[in-house]
Amino acid sequence: MSADFALAASFTDRTQKIWGWFSGSPLHILVIVIIAVLAQRLGSRAISKAMNRLAAVDLVHGPGHLAARQKERAKTTGTVLTSTLNAVIWVIALGMILGEFGLNLGPLIASAGVIGIAFGLGAQTIVRDVLAGLFMLIEDQYGVGDRIDVLEVSGVVERVGLRITTVRDDAGTLWYLRNGEILKVGNRSQSG
Repeated sequence: MSADFALAASFTDRTQKIWGWFSGSPLHILVIVIIAVLAQRLGSRAISKAMNRLAAVDLVHGPGHLAARQKERAKTTGTVLTSTLNAVIWVIALGMILGEFGLNLGPLIASAGVIGIAFGLGAQTIVRDVLAGLFMLIEDQYGVGDRIDVLEVSGVVERVGLRITTVRDDAGTLWYLRNGEILKVGNRSQSG
């Protein structure tokens, strides 16, 4: 009987030690990851529903190709919002996880400002391309399937992204045009 009691006591001691270890940082990290995943899924679903509603609403009365263009813009905007949400959620989660490992986040946050400025200066062209692409989508300058004249290229738009627009010319060449370099564009498909 005493051997069974000793075995049970050592088992409960081991179980308590394991639970004591797990209920500390590992449990906190697990909870942080679960909350981040849930926030990501709920946020993505909310953005998707909002963009689907926006795509379905008839904001611009007119021909059917305008509705298709509105759906493309809503889809692109939804992608941008979802990517931004995911980046924010995981940066916060990573900071919280590093805090659980005992890393002092004060100096890290302070240096992030300096790194952000350096990155911003180095990534000016990317930021310019994305902002130009965003305004191009908002202003509905052109869309997929439109015949445009841009830079030295004349052809049909195959893909419109926030950073790059792809145009296939009449000879069959696919051109990748950075949105930040497009200063003027002629759209032959839009009617006045």
